Order: sequence, then structure tokens, then C-alpha cells
Amino acid sequence: MVEVESNDVLAMRDSAYSEILDEINEKRQKPSAALLFGVGFGVLGLLAVAVAGSIGMFIWPLAVAAWAFGAWLDSYQRTVVLFYDLEGDTHAAYEQVVHSFDRMNASQGKWHIEAGGSVQDLTTWKRNAGASHIVKRTSTTLAYSLPKAVTCNVTPPSIHVGKQVIYFLPDVAFIDDGRKIGGVSYADLMVQWQPSNFIEEGAVPGDCEIISWTWKHPNKNGGPDRRFRDNRQLPVCRYEAMHMRSASGVNELIEFSKAGVVAPFAAALKAMPKRAKQQSPLQIRASD
Repeated sequence: MVEVESNDVLAMRDSAYSEILDEINEKRQKPSAALLFGVGFGVLGLLAVAVAGSIGMFIWPLAVAAWAFGAWLDSYQRTVVLFYDLEGDTHAAYEQVVHSFDRMNASQGKWHIEAGGSVQDLTTWKRNAGASHIVKRTSTTLAYSLPKAVTCNVTPPSIHVGKQVIYFLPDVAFIDDGRKIGGVSYADLMVQWQPSNFIEEGAVPGDCEIISWTWKHPNKNGGPDRRFRDNRQLPVCRYEAMHMRSASGVNELIEFSKAGVVAPFAAALKAMPKRAKQQSPLQIRASD
């Protein structure tokens, strides 16, 4: 099986956003004042209890106050603020991105494809219900959220793709691996889709189309192999696969149980650069 995986996010650097990406990554490396103050006073409280007994417990409330003060400092020292002024066609274009994202999110089944490969031998074919390809997949999450260390007046759609998360902001897609963050413009992000026939052994999503049935262990003629006791019929479901890629290294495959939901999202993303150019540049502010 071949892994479907994106490259290092630091290689995904649109030149228009280099300064913002550098600032976000720099602030993420700063130590957390909330953690330092909270842990520091907590340890001090333990020492005070060991030395002075129950009287030392009065120091522990200070740990909570110290943590809160540290969190307040972090909101300034470890946070980048982005501000978007969306008007006219730009606002309408981003609304299409949001609406089409909601349609994808409404699919009852959503999976990230981690790896895949073609079936090369009869034994594997029999043990995988006659599938021509096998994939490794996990359920994934579509949500509205922001990357760590970023505050914004817009909460963008996001898709979890294994170890990374893609955030669809009004003018750029941020790719976050939890430690570092990169960015790809929509002009460079290619989104393709196609029907995907999947032999479903688990629960069948209620919004998918069942196009045929097969046996868990088939014969060459398509009938059941009687040598297997647990040989039941399985549905062949018509899903839809979305492939996102870019020259800078984005390479992710998502599958949805409901067909016809990816095309509107791909069209909305493709329209974003064109719409943005018709407007004055989006107002983006990075705070210190």
C-alpha cells in the first residue's frame, strides 16, 4: 500500500503570507506563561504543605491566579490576530465556500484515506470481497475552528487530514501539523473528485447509494466461496472521493458517503482568487 500524505508544512509557503506564517510559527515556540506560572506556584504549594502542613495549602489558590495571569500574557505574547474585512463579491464568494462545506459536513460518513494499493493476487482478492483496490481509512472531522496561536474575526471551515488540519480562511488555506503551520493560496490548491465504489463491511451510511452486492469471500465467477463459514453478502456503496494537492506538497484524500457534495466546494474555492482580485486587498493585521 502507498501512503497518501502531505509533505512538511514548512515547505508550503505562499510568498504573500511568509511574514504571517513566520510570526505564527515563532509565537508557537515561545514558552507558555500560563504553564510556567501555574506549575511553578503548584510546586511551591506542595513544598509549603510538606514544610508547614495544611497551612501551606493556602498557596494553591495563588497557582490558579498565576495561571490566569499567565493565560492573559499568552493572549498577547503567543497569539497572532488576523482581521478580515469581507465585503461585496468577496463576502459572497466566501459564503459559497461555507455553504458548500456545510453540505460536505452533512454527509453521514467522512473518512481520511491514509494509504491505498491495488490487489495483485487471488488470495488478497478473496479475503477482501473481490475488491480491485484496498485502502486504509479512518473517520475524520469537519469543523469550524482556528489554528493554535491564531485569533481571527472569522472562524473558518477546517478538515482533519490525519496528522494535519487544513483551515480554509477567506484568502488562503493554512495547513497545521500541530507544531508548525504552512499556507497555500487557492490559486495553487487543486481539488479533484470522482465517484468511489467501496465494499462496506461496517455500518452503511443512510445517505449513500448501494449500487450492487458482493460476497465477503467470492469465487472467480462472483458467487460465494463455500469454504468460508462466515461468508455473507456485502453492499457496494457509491461514495465520493476528494483529492486535494498542490505543487508545494499538499496531498490528501477524503471520502464522503454522499455523492455530489465535493464539486460545489471545489468550485467555490476556485472562485475565491478571482473574486478577491476584484476587491481591494483583504485587511490582515498581525499583532505583537
